[in-house]
Amino acid sequence: MLHAQLEAMYSTPWMSDIVVGTMRWGIWDAKFTTAQYEAMIEKAMSLGMSTFDHADIYGDHTTEAEFGAALKLHPEWRSQMELVTKCGIIRVCDQKPGHYIKAYDFTKSHILQSAEDSLRNLQTDYLDVMLLHRPDLLMDPDEVAEAFEMLYTSGKVRSFGVSNFTPSQVKLLQSTVPVGVHQLEVSVKDVSAFDDGRLDQCTLDGIVPMAWSPLGGGKLPEAVVSALSALAVEFEVKPQAMALAWLLQHPSGILPVVGTTKAENLEAAQAALTIKLDRQQWYTIYQAATGTTLP
Repeated sequence: MLHAQLEAMYSTPWMSDIVVGTMRWGIWDAKFTTAQYEAMIEKAMSLGMSTFDHADIYGDHTTEAEFGAALKLHPEWRSQMELVTKCGIIRVCDQKPGHYIKAYDFTKSHILQSAEDSLRNLQTDYLDVMLLHRPDLLMDPDEVAEAFEMLYTSGKVRSFGVSNFTPSQVKLLQSTVPVGVHQLEVSVKDVSAFDDGRLDQCTLDGIVPMAWSPLGGGKLPEAVVSALSALAVEFEVKPQAMALAWLLQHPSGILPVVGTTKAENLEAAQAALTIKLDRQQWYTIYQAATGTTLP
């Protein structure tokens, strides 16, 4: 199929300005009950956070199913939310007894099976976005394109993208299919995406960047904490809202993936949407993040 036709097919769906990450909701951390999943989903949606980020491996291949159990109780929610998931990591865990070493797999059969598993576990007929989780050095772009086309034409996946790719790896995949989303690590703790071409590529090619760990895992250098705290007082918000606002202001259109297990942190994150930094305020945070003074 011609690349122009694929571009029309794989147009990236609308997603909320702040994406809700589910990685820690299951056995990897909070061990939510179904009722707690319901409460967090409902809270997020009440705040306008309608996009939920998953991966097949979260909770050792259990979190999607737990989320799906909550979604089954509220079928009306599905049309009001966007579901993002990722595939391609071969993880060694009890749920996958055939896996003996961590590896990556972008074969057509693995992508198709992963999509079917996620659809079943999330108890939905379609995925809004499916991402290739980490680069497979053995990736055949033509084979990936075949899998994506089958999933799209069957109505099972509406858009595709990548996660943790380098610009050259994105370009390689773009030789056969459009890339609509790139989920990458970027925060006040890791600013490399500003300089290594990843966000430039997103801007140039119309790729939606999603920032995982947008708060740097909660452990920030003292200079960064000081800069965020000072501005937080000025704007009357929490420091984490400042860190998110800083990302949101970048012209590439970064969507932070907030992976919290607490409803109050979702409320704090929402405050970031009301903040507009001037250039001096933005660069104050940037210089604290890089530990350097601008030349």
